[in-house]
Amino acid sequence: MLDTTLNSNVLPKAIEWNEGELFLLDQTQLPLVTVMEKQESVEQVWESIQLLKVRGAPAIGVAGAYGLCVAMRKSTEKPLGEFMEEMDRQAAYLDSSRPTAVNLGWGLRRMVKMAKAANTQNSAELYAALVTEAVAIHEEDKLLCRGMGQNGAPLIREGMGILTHCNAGSLATSELGTATAPMYVAHDKGTKFRVYADETRPLLQGARLTSWELQKSGIDVTLITDNMAAHIMSQGLIDMVIVGTDRVAANGDVANKIGTMGVAILAKHFGIPFYVACPSSTIDFETPSGAGIPIEEREAHEVTEFGARRTAPIGVKVRNPAFDVTPNEMVTGLITEKKIVTAPYTENLKALFG
Repeated sequence: MLDTTLNSNVLPKAIEWNEGELFLLDQTQLPLVTVMEKQESVEQVWESIQLLKVRGAPAIGVAGAYGLCVAMRKSTEKPLGEFMEEMDRQAAYLDSSRPTAVNLGWGLRRMVKMAKAANTQNSAELYAALVTEAVAIHEEDKLLCRGMGQNGAPLIREGMGILTHCNAGSLATSELGTATAPMYVAHDKGTKFRVYADETRPLLQGARLTSWELQKSGIDVTLITDNMAAHIMSQGLIDMVIVGTDRVAANGDVANKIGTMGVAILAKHFGIPFYVACPSSTIDFETPSGAGIPIEEREAHEVTEFGARRTAPIGVKVRNPAFDVTPNEMVTGLITEKKIVTAPYTENLKALFG
């Protein structure tokens, strides 16, 4: 039996719903400062998602669901029809905060669909139903993480070296993470292995978040810069790559933090298995391939500054795509809550989840 408290005792939760109030861990201040911010308005929730105070596809799906509750809690005295209209507007507003991760839109659509099908007599009852649904989404995400952990842990053998990119850990979800879930489960069972965490430029999620949470959980972790991955692989130190994803297309193409495709290309060159951990909520059957996944382009200052110091010429042109798409032929397997899915992905994903 998996000890589900294995990392909750040492790590703060990314999201908390407490007596009708939403609290989000401000991950932009990690690893030096730990601050849980009370979300006073829907605008604050939108900003928290957009500014990456809360981040990771599963986590922003949960945050969006609770954010809709924050948006609607002052509308419980309105007629039911007006409440519904306002709910549609606020769901669309929240969904506009970040475009690439599919979980945000998925969670909001689920909330709205439930509300429109609910047999409630007034807006107060409907608001209560929204809260119940958001809590259910939150709890289900924990189960998805545990399932990925149980299914992926057997891949991790004694003495292995594992490379991961960005943060697909407990900070990005409701509990154990996606890519890190197999690591936490294997570690809990006593398997000894080491993790190499890419720093993940430009926002250093690997350095600030992944290395921090793995270290606090007692896992052997070594931080490397992104451009060290090829060298570390060439030395025979990496036996497997596990990353997360923000969206999986119907054909198994995966969108993840910028730099992931480069890691996949390196892994293929060196003959290293490349696994992607993803809950079913991240699979987008409406998008046939990775070519249809919208890629978020972020502000230039994230690239031109490092540690609050400008490191590029003033006026230089900048590209800052936050994600790239790894083609399915480079993916050894998708670690889901049900099983590890392998090629052919179009057929196998549809058979399992479609």
